[in-house]
Amino acid sequence: MHLTFQHDPRGESLTLIRRADGAVFTLSSYTHKWRVPHDLSHAVTERELGIADGIFGVIAAGAVFATMTQIEGKKRHDAKVRSARILKAAKGVGISEAIAAVIHEAVEKRQATPYAAVRESWGVISQDPCPYLDEDIERATTVLRELGEQWGASSEPLEFPWPARLCATDPKGGRVSA
Repeated sequence: MHLTFQHDPRGESLTLIRRADGAVFTLSSYTHKWRVPHDLSHAVTERELGIADGIFGVIAAGAVFATMTQIEGKKRHDAKVRSARILKAAKGVGISEAIAAVIHEAVEKRQATPYAAVRESWGVISQDPCPYLDEDIERATTVLRELGEQWGASSEPLEFPWPARLCATDPKGGRVSA
Protein backbone atom coordinates (compact mmCIF):
# COMPACT_ATOMS: atom_id res chain seq x y z
CA MET A 1 0.00 0.00 0.00
CA HIS A 2 1.14 3.53 -0.64
CA LEU A 3 -0.18 6.74 0.92
CA THR A 4 0.08 10.24 -0.53
CA PHE A 5 -0.94 13.14 1.67
CA GLN A 6 -2.13 16.02 -0.49
CA HIS A 7 -2.95 19.61 0.38
CA ASP A 8 -6.61 20.35 -0.22
CA PRO A 9 -7.41 23.88 -1.45
CA ARG A 10 -9.90 24.29 1.41
CA GLY A 11 -7.03 24.16 3.90
CA GLU A 12 -7.55 20.51 4.71
CA SER A 13 -5.71 17.41 3.61
CA LEU A 14 -6.66 14.54 1.37
CA THR A 15 -4.98 11.16 1.55
CA LEU A 16 -4.66 9.11 -1.60
CA ILE A 17 -4.52 5.41 -0.72
CA ARG A 18 -3.25 2.88 -3.28
CA ARG A 19 -3.87 -0.62 -1.96
CA ALA A 20 -2.07 -3.74 -3.14
CA ASP A 21 -5.34 -5.14 -4.53
CA GLY A 22 -5.46 -2.30 -7.08
CA ALA A 23 -8.15 -0.28 -5.32
CA VAL A 24 -7.44 3.43 -5.00
CA PHE A 25 -9.27 5.58 -2.47
CA THR A 26 -9.31 9.14 -1.27
CA LEU A 27 -9.63 9.73 2.45
CA SER A 28 -10.90 13.15 3.40
CA SER A 29 -9.37 14.65 6.50
CA TYR A 30 -10.90 17.66 8.16
CA THR A 31 -7.70 19.06 9.57
CA HIS A 32 -7.67 22.76 8.77
CA LYS A 33 -7.45 23.43 12.50
CA TRP A 34 -4.16 21.51 12.72
CA ARG A 35 -0.73 22.29 11.32
CA VAL A 36 -0.08 18.58 10.89
CA PRO A 37 -2.82 16.40 9.35
CA HIS A 38 -4.39 14.08 11.88
CA ASP A 39 -4.31 11.18 9.41
CA LEU A 40 -0.56 11.70 9.02
CA SER A 41 -0.23 11.34 12.80
CA HIS A 42 -2.03 7.99 12.54
CA ALA A 43 0.19 6.80 9.71
CA VAL A 44 3.40 7.79 11.50
CA THR A 45 2.35 6.45 14.89
CA GLU A 46 1.14 3.14 13.48
CA ARG A 47 4.22 2.67 11.29
CA GLU A 48 6.78 3.66 13.91
CA LEU A 49 5.15 1.65 16.73
CA GLY A 50 4.36 -1.33 14.48
CA ILE A 51 0.59 -1.28 14.96
CA ALA A 52 -0.54 -3.69 12.21
CA ASP A 53 -4.26 -3.41 12.89
CA GLY A 54 -4.53 0.36 13.32
CA ILE A 55 -6.36 2.65 10.89
CA PHE A 56 -4.02 2.12 7.95
CA GLY A 57 -3.37 -1.56 8.65
CA VAL A 58 -7.09 -2.33 8.47
CA ILE A 59 -7.37 -0.27 5.27
CA ALA A 60 -4.50 -2.30 3.80
CA ALA A 61 -6.42 -5.46 4.70
CA GLY A 62 -9.60 -4.28 2.97
CA ALA A 63 -11.52 -2.16 5.47
CA VAL A 64 -13.22 0.95 4.11
CA PHE A 65 -14.28 3.87 6.30
CA ALA A 66 -17.21 6.19 5.55
CA THR A 67 -14.79 9.05 4.81
CA MET A 68 -13.15 7.03 2.02
CA THR A 69 -14.18 7.21 -1.65
CA GLN A 70 -13.03 4.59 -4.15
CA ILE A 71 -11.77 6.28 -7.31
CA GLU A 72 -10.02 3.41 -9.14
CA GLY A 73 -10.02 -0.38 -9.21
CA LYS A 74 -12.73 -2.97 -9.14
CA LYS A 75 -15.15 -2.81 -6.24
CA ARG A 76 -15.48 -6.09 -4.38
CA HIS A 77 -18.92 -7.65 -4.19
CA ASP A 78 -18.40 -8.31 -0.48
CA ALA A 79 -16.64 -5.03 0.40
CA LYS A 80 -19.00 -4.00 3.22
CA VAL A 81 -19.10 -7.43 4.84
CA ARG A 82 -15.31 -7.82 4.53
CA SER A 83 -14.71 -4.36 5.96
CA ALA A 84 -16.98 -5.01 8.94
CA ARG A 85 -15.30 -8.37 9.60
CA ILE A 86 -11.80 -6.84 9.55
CA LEU A 87 -12.80 -3.91 11.76
CA LYS A 88 -14.52 -6.18 14.28
CA ALA A 89 -11.36 -8.26 14.68
CA ALA A 90 -8.96 -5.29 14.85
CA LYS A 91 -7.88 -4.26 18.34
CA GLY A 92 -5.33 -1.70 17.16
CA VAL A 93 -7.78 0.91 15.89
CA GLY A 94 -8.57 2.08 19.43
CA ILE A 95 -4.91 1.89 20.40
CA SER A 96 -4.00 3.98 17.37
CA GLU A 97 -6.69 6.55 18.11
CA ALA A 98 -5.50 7.02 21.67
CA ILE A 99 -1.75 7.05 21.09
CA ALA A 100 -1.75 8.96 17.79
CA ALA A 101 -3.84 11.67 19.47
CA VAL A 102 -1.27 12.04 22.27
CA ILE A 103 1.70 12.21 19.88
CA HIS A 104 -0.19 14.54 17.54
CA GLU A 105 -1.02 16.92 20.39
CA ALA A 106 2.62 17.03 21.54
CA VAL A 107 3.77 17.86 18.01
CA GLU A 108 1.01 20.43 17.45
CA LYS A 109 1.78 22.21 20.70
CA ARG A 110 5.54 21.83 20.25
CA GLN A 111 5.81 19.96 23.55
CA ALA A 112 8.39 17.41 24.66
CA THR A 113 8.07 13.78 23.65
CA PRO A 114 4.99 12.49 25.52
CA TYR A 115 6.40 9.34 27.14
CA ALA A 116 4.17 9.46 30.23
CA ALA A 117 1.04 10.47 28.28
CA VAL A 118 1.46 7.55 25.88
CA ARG A 119 1.75 5.15 28.82
CA GLU A 120 -1.26 6.75 30.47
CA SER A 121 -3.31 6.36 27.28
CA TRP A 122 -2.19 2.75 27.02
CA GLY A 123 -3.33 2.20 30.63
CA VAL A 124 -6.84 3.29 29.70
CA ILE A 125 -6.91 0.66 26.94
CA SER A 126 -5.16 -2.25 28.64
CA GLN A 127 -4.01 -3.45 32.04
CA ASP A 128 -0.94 -5.01 30.42
CA PRO A 129 2.34 -3.08 30.58
CA CYS A 130 2.77 -0.59 27.76
CA PRO A 131 4.69 -2.40 24.99
CA TYR A 132 6.25 0.76 23.57
CA LEU A 133 9.75 1.65 24.70
CA ASP A 134 10.95 5.22 25.15
CA GLU A 135 12.93 4.98 21.90
CA ASP A 136 9.77 3.89 20.02
CA ILE A 137 7.81 6.86 21.35
CA GLU A 138 10.74 9.20 20.66
CA ARG A 139 11.06 7.91 17.08
CA ALA A 140 7.33 8.30 16.37
CA THR A 141 7.30 11.83 17.78
CA THR A 142 10.48 12.85 15.94
CA VAL A 143 9.27 11.47 12.60
CA LEU A 144 5.91 13.24 12.98
CA ARG A 145 7.69 16.50 13.85
CA GLU A 146 9.91 16.19 10.76
CA LEU A 147 7.08 15.26 8.39
CA GLY A 148 4.89 17.96 9.92
CA GLU A 149 7.56 20.55 9.17
CA GLN A 150 7.92 19.20 5.63
CA TRP A 151 4.13 19.32 5.20
CA GLY A 152 3.93 22.92 6.39
CA ALA A 153 6.88 24.13 4.32
CA SER A 154 5.66 22.85 0.95
CA SER A 155 2.45 22.55 -1.01
CA GLU A 156 3.83 19.40 -2.65
CA PRO A 157 2.24 16.03 -1.81
CA LEU A 158 3.90 14.00 0.92
CA GLU A 159 4.66 10.42 -0.17
CA PHE A 160 4.36 7.78 2.54
CA PRO A 161 5.07 4.15 1.62
CA TRP A 162 3.27 1.73 3.89
CA PRO A 163 5.21 -1.36 5.08
CA ALA A 164 3.69 -4.64 3.86
CA ARG A 165 4.25 -6.16 7.31
CA LEU A 166 1.70 -3.76 8.82
CA CYS A 167 -1.52 -5.25 7.58
CA ALA A 168 -4.43 -6.42 9.71
CA THR A 169 -5.72 -9.95 9.50
CA ASP A 170 -8.96 -10.74 7.74
CA PRO A 171 -10.44 -13.39 10.06
CA LYS A 172 -11.95 -15.21 7.09
CA GLY A 173 -8.98 -15.03 4.77
CA GLY A 174 -5.93 -14.62 7.01
CA ARG A 175 -3.24 -12.00 6.61
CA VAL A 176 -3.62 -9.80 3.55
CA SER A 177 -0.72 -8.44 1.49
CA ALA A 178 -0.36 -4.69 1.96
